[in-house]
Amino acid sequence: MRAAPRPDLAALRRRVEELSERRGQDPAQVLAAQRLSHLSGVEPARIPGVVAGTAVEETLEQRVHRRFLRLRATRRDKHGREWPLAAIADDFDAPGASLGPLNAGTGLPRLGHAAGVQRFFGVHAGFLLADSKSAVERALALSAATASDGGDDLERLSHLTGMTPQAIRLTLDGRPPRLPLKEQVHQRFEHLRRTRLREDGQPHSLAAIAKSFDASGQSLTRLAQGEGLPNLAAAAGIQRFYGVEGGFLLADDTEALATALTVIERELESAERQQENPMLAVLRAHDVRSIVTRAGRLSPRGWKSLADHLDDLLAREGQLGRPAGGAEHDSGDPAGGGRTTGGRTAEGGSA
Repeated sequence: MRAAPRPDLAALRRRVEELSERRGQDPAQVLAAQRLSHLSGVEPARIPGVVAGTAVEETLEQRVHRRFLRLRATRRDKHGREWPLAAIADDFDAPGASLGPLNAGTGLPRLGHAAGVQRFFGVHAGFLLADSKSAVERALALSAATASDGGDDLERLSHLTGMTPQAIRLTLDGRPPRLPLKEQVHQRFEHLRRTRLREDGQPHSLAAIAKSFDASGQSLTRLAQGEGLPNLAAAAGIQRFYGVEGGFLLADDTEALATALTVIERELESAERQQENPMLAVLRAHDVRSIVTRAGRLSPRGWKSLADHLDDLLAREGQLGRPAGGAEHDSGDPAGGGRTTGGRTAEGGSA
């Protein structure tokens, strides 16, 4: 199986607007730049350009630095102060000085430290790594997400998450397995190589993967053998090469599964819209609330006239069926002659 193509952000934004309106929410609030920025880590001023596809992508070092600063600025301690570097690093047993280059924008953290920072602030595993399009795409998807079924397709979920079917079952039961980060990253890297193959059906070579981010195949040897973690740039490059979201290698099982279910939910909603009753599509395309508001001012005679007119329209399209147990609506013809509604037969002629 190949990675699914990335969706068009502008189309995804329009879909979220429609979903918001249908649920009685204000699209301007649901899609506010500050809210999308909080979810994605992308600066509010960059959001419109990212959605439109006109924003210039930052380098990985710039992106990780800005998002780390944004985490510290927007996720504060109970006193409203920024968390000190020492407190953040202590959470994953590292000295505060190890985050100095990240905080100053002069270097990238180690992969384990990046995972620890994201875990400390409670953000998704690709928060620091994801390119702007991927980050905003995720934020838009979260804005649209509702409860959805689809958790029984283990093969599909495994493809999307890199988890084994057994791990998926345990996670759905609320008992996610806990793997050391090195083992998890190794397993998911091997899953990508095994399930996203070349045109000839063979796995991509380490050299081809590494070349996509200007590195040598040797730099991935220890990862492929399960003996070490890639650096942050290599992890980002691997995920970009295979077209998976920015937290694929790092996300814990619960988060990986939640992301996969969100993807499936979007697909189900899309399929539902394509198969829905054409009348519902027409009603959504027009201002139904306005129609109902105006109809509410009709007299009883006006309501009967409106019902008669709808019956006529349905009859012309062959959609007018007999109401269940509707003998009281039939004409006096016991043989089932033309049904009369408001002085007209169902065929539309005069009674």
